Amino acid sequence: MSGTGSIKLPTFAKRTSLREQVADALRAAVVSGEMKPGQVYSAPALAARFGVSATPVREAMLDLSKQGLIETVPNKGFQVTSISDADLDQITEIRLLLEPPAASIAARRATDADVVRLRPLAQEIVESAARGDLISYVEADRAFHGQLLTIGGNRQLVDIVSELRSRTRLYGLSGLAERGLLDTTAREHLTMCDHLGRNDADALRTLMHTHIGHVRHEWAGKALAHHAVDGNSPA
Repeated sequence: MSGTGSIKLPTFAKRTSLREQVADALRAAVVSGEMKPGQVYSAPALAARFGVSATPVREAMLDLSKQGLIETVPNKGFQVTSISDADLDQITEIRLLLEPPAASIAARRATDADVVRLRPLAQEIVESAARGDLISYVEADRAFHGQLLTIGGNRQLVDIVSELRSRTRLYGLSGLAERGLLDTTAREHLTMCDHLGRNDADALRTLMHTHIGHVRHEWAGKALAHHAVDGNSPA
């Protein structure tokens, strides 16, 4: 049984689809580094923190296990799957290949209604950063970027990027939040909405490139091992 006292987990008293909600929260905890490799986590202990029964937690953890985010520890529980710096660099490079041009397409196709749907998520990201709530930050960030790319109309690309984002680790987020430095990155999402509202494809593509660069710069506390794939620095 593992201690979960240091993990900032939400409760789900007013939510539905507990299995998916728990899976989303656990995924965010893994991505943000709130749940760490080498630490064993038990479903009953996590369920107590969530304020739900152990069943949806076990189901959610099995879902994440199938996705390779966590692995079973026989007779004990689960632990986060380790991922190397080289893997993280490669994931970031793939995202740089896919997301900026996809965002550019989305900007050309975006309607006022699309921006209206996205802006509350962008504001939620900003508010989560201000509170230092990394789980809510990562959840809202995932939803925002998924909806943004969906505007472009390529469902396969959205699914691929979603998987890559799930495999990313943002271990530097907590340090940025503690130093009050996460706000600048959070507000980039509001600027993305502005670019979408003006259908400014070039501006959104450039900002998305910079934004993804945070993943292996400020957010992870290190620079990319390689230059960005288009020859420009991602910072």
